[in-house]
Amino acid sequence: MKIISKKNLPNFLLPLSIYNSIYIADAFSKEGEEFDLLIGLERKYVEQLQQFSLNENDVDLQKNTGDKKRFGEGSYEDWYKKNRTPICLIHKSSDTLAALIWFGPESLFPGDEKNWHTAGWRSYKPFRGKGIMKNFIDFATDIYMQNVKNTEQNINLWVAIKRGNTASSGLASALGFQVLEEASDEVSLIMIK
Repeated sequence: MKIISKKNLPNFLLPLSIYNSIYIADAFSKEGEEFDLLIGLERKYVEQLQQFSLNENDVDLQKNTGDKKRFGEGSYEDWYKKNRTPICLIHKSSDTLAALIWFGPESLFPGDEKNWHTAGWRSYKPFRGKGIMKNFIDFATDIYMQNVKNTEQNINLWVAIKRGNTASSGLASALGFQVLEEASDEVSLIMIK
């Protein structure tokens, strides 16, 4: 995926106010599909996220994420109150949420002095498996690291990936994340960067 940053972006700190978004880049898939890259989710994209999260026909999403509970049955507002920053790819021609990554402060170990932040990502049908995620996640991570509030020290990222989700763990490895077995359990593989 090719990503072209928008010129003259306004100054901003993350997280944004809920339901606000900033258009930050254009993205183009290998097949020539065009996407808008946004920080923040407007209400219409939150509604799409909730619908996707409840879609029982998306077996991979149901098996590999907690999104049904988190967004489908749970409150987006409550999730957002944890200082989460969603960054999304919107398919231009259909105005559809194609992919999402989020970040937010969350300790990996109780009492750990490091500045830990968690991340999570997913793509949605029919965009899954089309090679849009790696460059999107790299770009989104850079934007987050440059603009998150209160980062006087280095940020350490971690992700929790369901064991058996080889696509996501392979992507995390390609992005430079490494397995941290002492933090992992029988359900989730913890990877850090």
